[in-house]
Amino acid sequence: MPFILLFLVQFVSGQTLGEKQITGIIIVDAVAVEGVTITNVRNEKATVSDIKGVFNLVVKVGDVLLLSAVNLETRRKTISEDDFNSELLIFKMNPKMNQLKEVTINQNSNINAENLGIIPYGQKKYTPAERKLYTATTGGGIVPLDPIINWISGRTTMLKKEIIVEKNEKLLMRLDGYYEEDYYTEVLKIPKNYIKGFQYYLIEDADFANALRAKNKTMTLFLVKKLASGYNEIIQREQK
Repeated sequence: MPFILLFLVQFVSGQTLGEKQITGIIIVDAVAVEGVTITNVRNEKATVSDIKGVFNLVVKVGDVLLLSAVNLETRRKTISEDDFNSELLIFKMNPKMNQLKEVTINQNSNINAENLGIIPYGQKKYTPAERKLYTATTGGGIVPLDPIINWISGRTTMLKKEIIVEKNEKLLMRLDGYYEEDYYTEVLKIPKNYIKGFQYYLIEDADFANALRAKNKTMTLFLVKKLASGYNEIIQREQK
């Protein structure tokens, strides 16, 4: 019995041999950065840096970490023995060079359509698709003949669909900058030519879309891995 117990202890220890949790901090221009996704490519475990730029992740020597964020250049880091034995690892990242710096176009930033008297204060502002729907269903303040015609013709339904498409396009634009191509192909195992289709698949999921709108990166990270598994199954069925 003691021999069996000793064997089990050695077996369990062997499974985790060489692994430990490291603590790291993400720095950009000497400032700690929140919201950076850190992924261990070997085991696909991932985490996000907190408000102090700090994160914890289980690694072993030789693991490759993928560090990514919307506004930063993706970085790869291979864990060396020195890294593994360090109490704190500092990861320096660089801003994306194609990001435009903020510029002041006009000092009189309070000048707008409301201040100039073009539209009343507090009036709802519509997107192009919402404006079309508003005009189609209310007549836009004129004799409401169009609403009746549009209702019969089905144009109102079409315009409602147009608003959905417009909102989905906005989500796609936001999602485009969320993850680098390497994250899709290496971590999520999505084939390169299926990435755009997977992005559409993501925003069709209500939970993911809500998390994306709320900029909840922790939740999107959790959901994207779950949805990637389902999408890869769809790809496999198509290829049979």
